[in-house]
Amino acid sequence: MAGLLLGAAALWGASRLTWFAEHRAAGVRGTVLHTETGAQAAGALVPLAVLALAGVAGMVATGGWPRRVLGGALVLAGLAACWVAVNGLRTDGYPDGVPGAEIAEIYAGHGLAACGGLLVVVAGVLGLRGATRMPRMGAKYSAPAAKRSAVEHDYDLWDALSDGRDPTAGR
Repeated sequence: MAGLLLGAAALWGASRLTWFAEHRAAGVRGTVLHTETGAQAAGALVPLAVLALAGVAGMVATGGWPRRVLGGALVLAGLAACWVAVNGLRTDGYPDGVPGAEIAEIYAGHGLAACGGLLVVVAGVLGLRGATRMPRMGAKYSAPAAKRSAVEHDYDLWDALSDGRDPTAGR
C-alpha cells in the first residue's frame, strides 16, 4: 500500500511540473515562452493519481476476488500512466531560447510520472498475488465457523430447557 501512496504522490507531483514549452507569437507582445503543466498537457495524470489513492482504500477493504479485480485495474492504470509519461516526451529537442531549467523540469515531470506508474503497477501485481493472504478490513471481527456452531448449540440447550425438556437426556 505504500507503493500505491508513493505512486499517487508521484503522479500528482508530475502533474504540477512543466511538461511542454515552446515559443509562440503573442501579437503586440511578440514571441513569448508558452508552458503547460502535466495536468494541462496530459489530463489523465490527476485521475490516475486519484485512482491509485482510491486503490489504497480498496486494497484494505476488500479480499479475494474483488481484490484481484482491483489489482488488475491498478496494473492497467499504472501502465496507462507509463504510456502517458513516454508518449508526451519530445526526443527531437526543444526550440532555441527555451531555458534549460524548463527543459530539465520537463524531463523530471515525465520521469516522475513513469516512476509513479511503475509503483502503481508493482502495487497492483502485489495485490493480485497476495489477494488471499493479506488481511481485509473487519476480518478480525469475523467469528470462525466452529465458534458459531458452538454458540448455536448453546442456544439449542437453552431452548430445550425453556420447552421443559432435559437437553442432557439424549447423551
